[in-house]
Amino acid sequence: MKKSIRMNKLLLIGIIFIGVNQSVQAIDPVKLIDLKICYGEYALCAASATNRTGNKITVNGVQFDEGVAVCPVLNGASIANLSLMNNSCKAAEGKVWSLFSNVTSYPQAPTWAVAPAVVRSFATTDTSAGGMSNMWSFECTKRKQKVNGVKLADCYGPINESPWTGTHVPPGSIAFTQAAEGAANPVGGNVPK
Repeated sequence: MKKSIRMNKLLLIGIIFIGVNQSVQAIDPVKLIDLKICYGEYALCAASATNRTGNKITVNGVQFDEGVAVCPVLNGASIANLSLMNNSCKAAEGKVWSLFSNVTSYPQAPTWAVAPAVVRSFATTDTSAGGMSNMWSFECTKRKQKVNGVKLADCYGPINESPWTGTHVPPGSIAFTQAAEGAANPVGGNVPK
């Protein structure tokens, strides 16, 4: 019973996360169908900065600048978009998926000490570090060595890609993140219009 309540709560939080300031009807229904609760290891990038790699990444036929974020690896229930994950929660050996979770405190850079999650909004800019990044349901490579006792992963995903529509997020868009102010291209999502 408790597990069922927790799963429902997690799914509700995920839907709220997806539908910020927008009705669920306006969201691509395919993305909702592909939502799944996964169990086990996952990377939580919600408070991570993202550095540009200089490469491009294609998501559902649309090309974006690629970024890499260092994210803590957690264990438990998380929300996934299976359409980006080969329709499976299982990651390849040495890999982990970057997923969304309802944890309220978790390890955060630069020390990787556990800290409370604090959501903030910001406006994207056209500077190299002024965008946002989407790491939700993208693959990460686990690092061999822990930092401050925390397992970390390098996660690769698109910069300025809307997790809700898969389109480019233009400069001047309002976005939200749990990353500290001043973080380059923080992981998060744009506020849908």
